[in-house]
Amino acid sequence: MSKFIVGLTGGIGSGKTTVANLFADCGITLIDADVIARQVVDLGSEGLAQISDHFGNNILLETGFLNRCKLREIIFTHPSEREWLDALLHPMIRAEIQHQVDLATSNYVIMVVPLLFENGLDARVNRTLVIDVTPELQKERTMLRDAVTETQIDNIIASQMSRGDKLSRAHDVINNQGNQSTLKEQVAKLHATYLMLASSVDHTS
Repeated sequence: MSKFIVGLTGGIGSGKTTVANLFADCGITLIDADVIARQVVDLGSEGLAQISDHFGNNILLETGFLNRCKLREIIFTHPSEREWLDALLHPMIRAEIQHQVDLATSNYVIMVVPLLFENGLDARVNRTLVIDVTPELQKERTMLRDAVTETQIDNIIASQMSRGDKLSRAHDVINNQGNQSTLKEQVAKLHATYLMLASSVDHTS
């Protein structure tokens, strides 16, 4: 692995984007798996063409874009369809992640993946960084941000790897309970650590 990659993850409402942007402020390339997941099913993509072939054109909006709500309803109701979709999209997403890693010019790369451990993408990174907050703060932030009910958030949290399991698998942890200055201090320390670790990577391999 020639490029030093840090896999950044955390539960919903933990502040992954906020932390990732602080690393970007240090000149580090961000690769966001959620953004890539949307790109591979965008209008005119091979992913969207195969999805519409499989599910029919009623999976599309009038504009031709993917009807995400309808697709989500199908795959949560029919596990076999979710497996089919994962088998289609995961290789596309991984290939695009690798493409963006290859293009990156910063000393190391931050790969933002909400389901880093769940999808086995931790095997593709050198270091894992978990953004940690209490479940109570997760709910509070998510309800303010997304205008969803507490029950919906509980269901999302329950579907993700537990906080304890994430922390046990993390190389590094950022506590995002405090204020912005405390957060910046934590990022600055890790940035220095990652620069040092990245400098020891064999870039010819």
